[in-house]
Amino acid sequence: MDLLDFARGPALVFAVAVFVAGTAWRLYRILSLPRQPDRSPPREGAPSPMAGALGAVWRGLWPRRDFGQAAAVTTFNGYVFHLGLALVVLGYAPHIAFVTRHTGLSWPALPDPVMYLAAAATIVSLLLALWLRITDPVRRLISSSDDYISWTVTFLPFVTGMAVAVEPSAQLLAQASPLYRGPLALHLLTLELLLIWFPFGKLMHAVLFAFSRGATGLRFAHRGVEV
Repeated sequence: MDLLDFARGPALVFAVAVFVAGTAWRLYRILSLPRQPDRSPPREGAPSPMAGALGAVWRGLWPRRDFGQAAAVTTFNGYVFHLGLALVVLGYAPHIAFVTRHTGLSWPALPDPVMYLAAAATIVSLLLALWLRITDPVRRLISSSDDYISWTVTFLPFVTGMAVAVEPSAQLLAQASPLYRGPLALHLLTLELLLIWFPFGKLMHAVLFAFSRGATGLRFAHRGVEV
């Protein structure tokens, strides 16, 4: 068993198991926390709890003008990152083949030039996010090791993936065995590192953001405050 066999076999099984079990455990622990009922009557004209929660989630998708240009840049950069991430993960032909091999699911791939552009935009957005964090005094002050670890484990799969994508995806898929086993193994291992870290770091916001914003919107709507 070489490094690629290890990355495709035991390491992948372990990473997926940690990802699924860790994410499920965190959700269970959060949703099972005791809740103190609010016995105060809702403010007159307050929206329903569901409307308040959904409204807060929706409004959180857009920057507030009161926060100025910096918030708009951060929000726009976040959309560039998440859109690029979705395109690369779900649209690149070798990634789809990987999912098909393990689950049987398949869908049409996007052209390689679109994938290269999406990957480049995502890498630039990650670098910009890091630069904004370390150059802004407030962001730098409130940043913890979790922020930098989460950034690193997100950045590494893109860098190692670009190193593997040296040929058109059709040629990569046509090969009976990978020519670059070492770089491909490294790419898979960085992905598995991300999966292992996901439930324990701030990457978990991808799952929890709707719960946290919804809970805030629910409480504020009960008091008649617009989030």
